[in-house]
Amino acid sequence: MKPKIKKGLLIGTLIGVIVFAGYLFFKFYFVFGEGVKSGELNYLVYKGYVFKTYEGKMIQTGIHSQPDATVQSSEFLFSVENKVIADSLMLCSGKDVELHYKEYLGVLPWRGTNKFIVDKIVSVKE
Repeated sequence: MKPKIKKGLLIGTLIGVIVFAGYLFFKFYFVFGEGVKSGELNYLVYKGYVFKTYEGKMIQTGIHSQPDATVQSSEFLFSVENKVIADSLMLCSGKDVELHYKEYLGVLPWRGTNKFIVDKIVSVKE
């Protein structure tokens, strides 16, 4: 091959690898949003075949409707990465909790099955 073709192929490959790495970062590691949700903690379980993760569901009170007349689900499905937080939440089933979460665009199997990852317990009420 000619030297110009080799150089062009090398530069094209490097650009492709950089673009692909950027896509992976944006899709799986970039925090798209953060927030706090409150409601009654329904359950938190430790499950999985290959990657064991903590998965939970919180029931939010009230009716949530959108401007375009669609009704929003009152369930908040989430995952927990931190074992200490998960152990604390396992003791709070049936209680009103406020949870801080981070939202990602993609799901990684070792992080959980949901794009919402709870990283902090804000408050627990009886």
